[in-house]
Amino acid sequence: MPAARNFYQRHRFAVLASLLLLLALAFYFYRYRIAETNKQPTATDWPEYNGGGNRNHYSALTQITKDNVKKLKLAWGYSSGGADTAGHTQMQCNPVIVDGILYGVSADIQAFALDAATGKEKWKTKLADNKGTLSRGITYYSDDSTHRVFFGAGQWLYALDALTGMPVLAFGDSGRINLKKGIEREGADNNVSSNTPNTIYKNLIITGARVSESETALLGDVRAYDVHSGQLVWTFRTIPEKGDTGYNSWPDAPRSYLGGANAWAGMAIDRQRGIVYIPTGSAAFDFYGANRRGNNLFANCLLALDAATGKRLWHFQLVHHDIWDRDPPAPPNLVTVMHNGKKVDAVAQITKQGFVFLFNRVTGEPLFPVMERPFPQDAMPGEWPSPTQPIPDRPLPFTRQSFTARDINPFAAQKDSLLQVLAAARTGTAYLPVTDKMTIFFPGTDGGAQWGGAAADEEGILYVPSKEIACYTSLVPAENYSAAANASGANLYQQFCASCHGADKLGNHDGSIPALLPSKTLLKTDAALSVLQNGRGMMPSFSHLPVMQRKAIVDFVFNHQTNATAITKKAVTGPAHYKNTGYNRWYDGNGYPVNTPPWGTLTAVD
Repeated sequence: MPAARNFYQRHRFAVLASLLLLLALAFYFYRYRIAETNKQPTATDWPEYNGGGNRNHYSALTQITKDNVKKLKLAWGYSSGGADTAGHTQMQCNPVIVDGILYGVSADIQAFALDAATGKEKWKTKLADNKGTLSRGITYYSDDSTHRVFFGAGQWLYALDALTGMPVLAFGDSGRINLKKGIEREGADNNVSSNTPNTIYKNLIITGARVSESETALLGDVRAYDVHSGQLVWTFRTIPEKGDTGYNSWPDAPRSYLGGANAWAGMAIDRQRGIVYIPTGSAAFDFYGANRRGNNLFANCLLALDAATGKRLWHFQLVHHDIWDRDPPAPPNLVTVMHNGKKVDAVAQITKQGFVFLFNRVTGEPLFPVMERPFPQDAMPGEWPSPTQPIPDRPLPFTRQSFTARDINPFAAQKDSLLQVLAAARTGTAYLPVTDKMTIFFPGTDGGAQWGGAAADEEGILYVPSKEIACYTSLVPAENYSAAANASGANLYQQFCASCHGADKLGNHDGSIPALLPSKTLLKTDAALSVLQNGRGMMPSFSHLPVMQRKAIVDFVFNHQTNATAITKKAVTGPAHYKNTGYNRWYDGNGYPVNTPPWGTLTAVD
């Protein structure tokens, strides 16, 4: 204690100055939060997804500290509902709090409002047309006369009165917009949902959407609607039309037969400058791109658009001609950093590969060098891998970048067998084309960084949660099956289901993709048909398949053999087509990841 007092006596002016600086920063942040949002939030609001338009997960509140956090106790609980018969849920909501009201979305995709102090329910929707989706939360909007909640359910974007939960009938078609309208193309399926909260700019709600990742994917256009009427105001075509910038990075007329390049991960907004920052997904199909030769702009990009008009201001493509499903998984972070002795407003984008790309927010210029580095070109017939990929010089990756025998866990079960399997596999670099041999992804196909995103503080420090688990896949020829109802359930399962649930119907080890063995599933036949028709959680709808084909798949899953008849084949024209054999996380015989720990990390990046 005397030493502490002596330190304070010697440095009391520095301590007082530091306290005054902290107070000034807190006051600045409070003022910034008021200016940044479309309404006038209180200092205790959490008015947007991830806390604000900068998506930084940051709060200036000081009530909870590292010293008292252990004293936290449960104040109240609320059961939102939505678990299936096996007790599984997919509640991924980041709640919003405005004026003492907490807004969220349940696992069964119903929006609700609670008194944030007591947990007492104020209202909850009872939507019926909300199948085949998941939700990470709502978008709140208010002006002098309006308080609205927007959220996606099924293929709809809903507008609700924030105080009552009732549909705003003047918006769109009696309170909702059909997101499929305007992104259709011949041969596409019905899978579209607004899974991540949308972004408000003045009187606009800017929307992205999740679409399927197969060859039947819808287009991935980014759109803005009037928050009052639901009228479409602008569209940015992520797969260009002839005459658009980026058209020459595709074969002719790509919008007629290709989909994806969609903004599923969310976006960030600089409202003062009127710029919205949008990461885009892969072009579909994810793992084989013979029918989309070229770099494929604006797939796998960070887009900076004029929020009022949708005009492109700048872009940076993070992966050229993606054949690894390496699209950015989360919204970018808007940060202010000291760079070459000056404060620079920047935008940081994390990736599944473990990279952080950092750009000047206005010009799009990288703050650190990004090098185009060569990668292997040995791919399946007809494929056109990009000769190079962009690799940031700094910051250094927050995950390991290759997988070799040294990375096998020395305590893994059946280690010798694992080493034999690895010796026959393709591994060693981040962008190794997938072939008919087992190909290792490290970090895995789902990251690296994941959909929860990174946090950032006002010091310019980025906090990135990440996972490091090896995954593997390969490509097999995809028969061009006819739509005849006599297609066998076994063949249909392999074509449409095995890439996720596994050829052996075992799902994955952690249960996020369930096993479909009759002894492992609690679903009945009618419930399984309903899931195929409507989708559920992470699983999309397969309503584009004929009813008889969906029944054949269910019969195969439940070991009924009534539809196991011969398959009808068509002649395949053009380049050969392939399908991947699944998003397979690699575990040992005891159910642990085969690679050495850490299997998950939290990294702070200056």
